Amino acid sequence: MNNWSWDIFFDAFPMVVQGLGITIGLTIACYVFALIFGFFWTLVKQIPIRPIRWVLSWIMEFIRSTPPLVQLFFIYYAWPMVPVIGVTLDPFTSAVLGLGIHYSTYIGEVYRTGIDSVDKGQWEASRALNFSTGRKWTKIILPQAIPPTIPMLGNYLIIMFKEVPLASTVGVVGILAMANNYGAEHWKYLEPLTIVAILFLVLSYPSALLVNKLERKFNRRFDKKAATGVKSN
Repeated sequence: MNNWSWDIFFDAFPMVVQGLGITIGLTIACYVFALIFGFFWTLVKQIPIRPIRWVLSWIMEFIRSTPPLVQLFFIYYAWPMVPVIGVTLDPFTSAVLGLGIHYSTYIGEVYRTGIDSVDKGQWEASRALNFSTGRKWTKIILPQAIPPTIPMLGNYLIIMFKEVPLASTVGVVGILAMANNYGAEHWKYLEPLTIVAILFLVLSYPSALLVNKLERKFNRRFDKKAATGVKSN
């Protein structure tokens, strides 16, 4: 029976914390990749050629419907075996691609929701002013589409942070891998895994509070705008 030991807890803590930098760094890398690649899926929805749009949309749904763990295994273990184009990737890169692509499909939908929330009058105004495509998006559409999506994007950052331990299955040495290594070495898993849970709680809970605060702030702002619009009408 594995009884709790504070001596083991404090002995394991420095070792587990060593993996915190990798965990945070991987989270940031995956999130930035997802933010950038999410625009690709948003553009897919705008392709006027229906067969191409259908195929890419199906790929997007396939990625979302497949567990990220399976995708990590495919990229790290199966991708090198693909004839001609197969390449071997290091664990960190495999994790960034696997988790980044998976969550980019969700972030792409967040972007699309933000763009759809822009009033049609704004689109018509950009055409009436004869704005170029680039100026229309940078000066009119995106400044109005991005702010409402910030709370949703923040939620996905928190979710991704809690999914990053999956990367330990392909050899990324984050806090979960360090905890497992300590447990395998000392035959004590309760204390190091408890440390992992505490670290995730300490880092994710304040972030969740911040996201909730941002969500309330933006909701009040848009409610105020809506009320102003109704009053002016």
